[in-house]
Amino acid sequence: MSEQVSDAEAAGGARWPLVLYAALTGAGVTQASYVPDAGHARLIELLHQNPEVQTTVLTTEEEGIALSAGAWLGGAKAVLLMQSSGVGNCVNMLSLMSACRMPLLALVTMRGEWAEFNPWQIPMGKATPGVLELMGVTTMRLERPEDAEEVITSAMTLAFDGDQQVAVLISQRMLGRKRWVEAK
Repeated sequence: MSEQVSDAEAAGGARWPLVLYAALTGAGVTQASYVPDAGHARLIELLHQNPEVQTTVLTTEEEGIALSAGAWLGGAKAVLLMQSSGVGNCVNMLSLMSACRMPLLALVTMRGEWAEFNPWQIPMGKATPGVLELMGVTTMRLERPEDAEEVITSAMTLAFDGDQQVAVLISQRMLGRKRWVEAK
């Protein structure tokens, strides 16, 4: 049996997920939905440990858009965590947030970029920014760990204070080089 790991994980992980977590909870985000993703693993773990954050595992990413809408209608703030390969699953549902002027905050770990080993990830990785922008979603790039707080804070302000749909695209380089290893 094999599993996917990244250089960042093998080296003990990075601190930027802690920065994102602190910013999200500091801004009052109390709901998080996600399809399991190695790139978001540390952030997901932190969100699960917080009893004030309701986490929901999704079967498909567009469910997270509906959960974000429901959270907002119920007076809560939500974040949707997904991988770039899941963005294509959300195209039709993105119209809900735009038409109803509801905020959407999505954190998207990118695939198909720097040092990608899986050719199946490349097409959607290339298409993700354009697909989101065509659907009216503002995209921001997180390329360097030291920019994490500034980027997430800007994204949350635009989403939650401006009722906008915003996706932060987390560079594959931030996640580290992925490789397959044999499980023990």
